[in-house]
Amino acid sequence: MRDFDELVEQYHSALQDFVKGNPKPLEDLFSNREDVTLANPFGGIARGWKAVKETQERAASFYREGTHTSENVVKYVNAEIAYLVEVERFKAKLGGQTEMSTGSLRVTSIFRKEDGFWKTVHRHADPLTTVQTSYEIK
Repeated sequence: MRDFDELVEQYHSALQDFVKGNPKPLEDLFSNREDVTLANPFGGIARGWKAVKETQERAASFYREGTHTSENVVKYVNAEIAYLVEVERFKAKLGGQTEMSTGSLRVTSIFRKEDGFWKTVHRHADPLTTVQTSYEIK
């Protein structure tokens, strides 16, 4: 489990870079296989390494000068697969804004061992961090 805990530290550090506009450290932690998926808060689901990489680069380009924290809700690890459920909070300049914005995301990240190393195979992040009193279908 120690190597997974080290990965989680790298993952959170990479998210710090991400909210500063740099997707590369996070990309390095993702699987390059075709079953990798990403559902980010900007919408849609990217599948396959090329689409995930492009989606991460586009999303990171929206952030500048940011900071990031993660609050663990649950962590599960076995020999081949692991997942995290977390609430992530960020503060960053978004798009062309000059003022800092804050936000929070509920995030599920799934990891698997590939050639002896933990790799992210799925990340789902959305802004629904509080209980909703109703749901509108559109």
